[in-house]
Amino acid sequence: MPSDPRAVLTRAAPEPDVTVAYGEHPDQIADLRRPAGSGPPRPLVVVVHGGFWRAEYDRRHTGPLASALAALGYPVAQLEYRRTGQPGGGWPGTLTDVLAGVSALPRLAEAALSDRIASTPPLLLGHSAGGHLALYAAAHAPGAVGGVLALAPVADLAEAYRLDLDAGAVAALLGGGPADVPERYATTDPRSLVPLRPRTVVMHGTLDQQVPVDLSRSYVTSARAKGADIRLIELPDCEHFGLIAPGSSAWPEVTAALRSLHEDH
Repeated sequence: MPSDPRAVLTRAAPEPDVTVAYGEHPDQIADLRRPAGSGPPRPLVVVVHGGFWRAEYDRRHTGPLASALAALGYPVAQLEYRRTGQPGGGWPGTLTDVLAGVSALPRLAEAALSDRIASTPPLLLGHSAGGHLALYAAAHAPGAVGGVLALAPVADLAEAYRLDLDAGAVAALLGGGPADVPERYATTDPRSLVPLRPRTVVMHGTLDQQVPVDLSRSYVTSARAKGADIRLIELPDCEHFGLIAPGSSAWPEVTAALRSLHEDH
């Protein structure tokens, strides 16, 4: 693993096999990767990237993760969406884009990748702000989601606003704090959307300096109390970026958790 964990954000990765559009905006697209080998069909994995919902971070930094998952035999879609700081991003465009993409991608991927995709709802793998968006999508469209692997998710927007994570990232997404736009938090904050119907694994490194692990702890505790099929995996030697870095000490944990979401059912 590189000495700077952020190096994964700029690491080169193979180009995707095809890019598809789920809407008319240039950022309403997804990069698709064919699964390697000749194994049985597996569920589509929709990767939802992080970056605190901001325009300066896009799907390309998940290329190493996506190509590594394809090498393991998964069909993969790297979902893009409009983000804060660009037209249509923030409330509600960022959120509606993710819902639209999750709904459309199984059909688009099946047409592009032929018979290597299982005819089951996709698995959502989201990191950081993308973890929040994956939890949001699973709450609002549970029938379209086969399971969620949320890596260091921003799973409590009200607390993230209070902590001022990434200098106002939540306020930029929703247009204010919980006292300013309470109805937006009610429909968007994972803490307000428990329990989820889809099976969920939350994974978080205890050394995370970008998204405190306590957000995941409180979210999972709340979800379990309301009957969700959810578990938290804490990694004591992991920071924020190791979760999306193939070759890191966290990577075997990530792939095992993803495998458990479809093999145990």
